[in-house]
Amino acid sequence: MFHTVMSSLPRSGSLLGNLAPLAALVVDPFCSNAIPVAAELGVASYVFFTSSCMSLSLTFHLHQLDASFQGEYRDLPEPVRLPGCVPVHGKDLMEPIQDRGNPVYATFLRIAERFLEAEGVLVNSFEALEPGAIKSLREGSSHPPVYPVGPLIRAGSSDSDEGHECLRWLDEQPVGSVVYVSFGSGGALTRAQLYELAMGLEASRQRFLWVAKRPHEHDASATFFGAESDDDDPGSFLPEGFLERTKALGLVVPRWAPQVAVLGHAATGGFVTHCGWNSTLEGLVHGVPLIAWPLYAEQKMNAVLLAEDAKVALRVETDEDGLARRDEIARAIGCLMEGEEGKRLRRRARELSDAAARAMERGGSSCMAMLDVAAEWKRQRNTQ
Repeated sequence: MFHTVMSSLPRSGSLLGNLAPLAALVVDPFCSNAIPVAAELGVASYVFFTSSCMSLSLTFHLHQLDASFQGEYRDLPEPVRLPGCVPVHGKDLMEPIQDRGNPVYATFLRIAERFLEAEGVLVNSFEALEPGAIKSLREGSSHPPVYPVGPLIRAGSSDSDEGHECLRWLDEQPVGSVVYVSFGSGGALTRAQLYELAMGLEASRQRFLWVAKRPHEHDASATFFGAESDDDDPGSFLPEGFLERTKALGLVVPRWAPQVAVLGHAATGGFVTHCGWNSTLEGLVHGVPLIAWPLYAEQKMNAVLLAEDAKVALRVETDEDGLARRDEIARAIGCLMEGEEGKRLRRRARELSDAAARAMERGGSSCMAMLDVAAEWKRQRNTQ
């Protein structure tokens, strides 16, 4: 699908040329091949970067890293130091660049080149969350201007969301007592990891709402690419007796829940997340502290940012086999929901929630950044 989109972009020039005069073209990172097409038509191009400023900084510095190091980044003896960011070990860099012999790596190098041809980059983050990275990106002169315009998330819930069984269940739980467990629309666990998670939730003795999906043995992003089974009955793949033993404390729902409504519910007190950027922002906007459990893409980088820089998340530790064991899961959940560190993380989450709201208000940093972009588009439109 990705290659189909990329190959079709050169033919989009005729379509763009037939539209009413354009002030600018805003593209997704994976559609950055449209940038030279727009340039041929005299249209300024901007990238809307849908992850963190830390990941954007890595994108801007990818060619420098490529020229500086031999071998694989995961084998680097020292952490990578991106301007304004906490150090990040090579093994935690985004997944698509971990195999330099894979054609995907070359694709990401080309995407990084295209970014430098853009007139600017809008990024879905905000100053209070990534002050160091944003300051460095603004001061940098080797890349286009960066405009932090986030957090941009889905607002509110639909009528169908409000009738979901999990929201009715949350209505019956004490304030701040439920840990919400979801690995996003694409995340999948192996059967062994699914079992450890189930047993860890049971051992924690905490209230939980778990969006459970059938396990997948080979690909943590399996359901993102449509590999999910039609058989979504949790009883068919969770440990025997688990649902019965935990029914007084927990609720398991198959595949999907109205996440924004869940995170905004008063009963939700913690979020076990794969650290996808949309989910991360949804949690932070609603002031919910996190347990970071990254699976694929740039999620390990996001986990480093959240735990070590923003200090709003706990990390789940894995063993030599890559499994988070039940004792570790129970420990992390207990720490978040009842421990002193959990209280600190909860205060920090509330601070970031307030800061996110201020950023989006009239006169806030993200609102002003968007106004700056709009003014630039108007200027470019008037000079055509």
